[in-house]
Amino acid sequence: MVQRNKYVTHFRHVILAAFLIVGAVLANITCAQVARMEVVPFQSVTLTDEEFLAGREDGKPVTVAGELRLPRAGTDRLPLVILLHGSGGISGYIVEWEQELLAMGIATFVVDSFTSRGIANTTNDQAQLGRLAQTEDAYRALAVLARHPRIDPARVILMGFSRGGQNALYSSLTRFQRMHLSASGARFAAHIAFYPDCTYTYHDDEDLAAPVRIFHGGADNYNPIGPCRAYVERVRAKGKDIQITEYPGAGHVFDGRAYKPAVSLPQAQTTRNCAWQEGDGGQLFNAKTRQPYSYSDPCVERGVTIAYDEQAAMEARKAVTEFIAATLKLRKE
Repeated sequence: MVQRNKYVTHFRHVILAAFLIVGAVLANITCAQVARMEVVPFQSVTLTDEEFLAGREDGKPVTVAGELRLPRAGTDRLPLVILLHGSGGISGYIVEWEQELLAMGIATFVVDSFTSRGIANTTNDQAQLGRLAQTEDAYRALAVLARHPRIDPARVILMGFSRGGQNALYSSLTRFQRMHLSASGARFAAHIAFYPDCTYTYHDDEDLAAPVRIFHGGADNYNPIGPCRAYVERVRAKGKDIQITEYPGAGHVFDGRAYKPAVSLPQAQTTRNCAWQEGDGGQLFNAKTRQPYSYSDPCVERGVTIAYDEQAAMEARKAVTEFIAATLKLRKE
């Protein structure tokens, strides 16, 4: 109990810091009413990508947590969107998305995949955590929240941004769910990925378990849109429900108001010129050179830009809220 309370206190401090950072922005936004907030710790494991791809579940145990916000009081079961952060951790634009969703009458759950693992951010050192670690966290969170008395387990969507967007995207794979989620019986109704890294090719990655929507900037120099376009075309050719929406001229984190003017991150690692492929036993390798997966690979570069694009952000919010409303069958008031 002492350990749990210590973690909850730490997590609340992290969320408070996120709110303070975007306070000036949120002052100009009509904040949705929150009837209840709960810190929900849950058990997960830290897996390397090789371990995850091999279907192992025996990684290092870790207690991860998130903040569950309910838009209204009562006893009815609510739809839910689980949100996964990017390499920078929980940021202001995620708080803004929470407000948008709560105003629609949807509960939100922001997963903090870094704090309990002793990570501040992975921006300059992506090797601190496997690329698919957040997928394991998302599956574990879904299994727990599907049993929550206020959550409708049939109406849960996973939404992620950048590194979290990559996990929101690939967590839709039937193979991954069969290996890591099948025991819980819970499933996501849809997956929404903002500017994900699509430079990875996995076995059976054309078999999706639920609809997928990708939102990407055409001028993104962190996670370029090209590999995502190619992936969507390949999966659509198999008859799966996946779509990508491109915003020409928009960069990375185009929905982040805090990044106006644009922010340069000269030491941020990017795999924009890499192509990773899964081999036998869950091993990843460079598809061009056949060298084992590593952030020391010459294809990994540094130096990216993140930039807010008001028009793209506005259009994306409209598209996402309409997709969520239709998928979760929200009633019009």
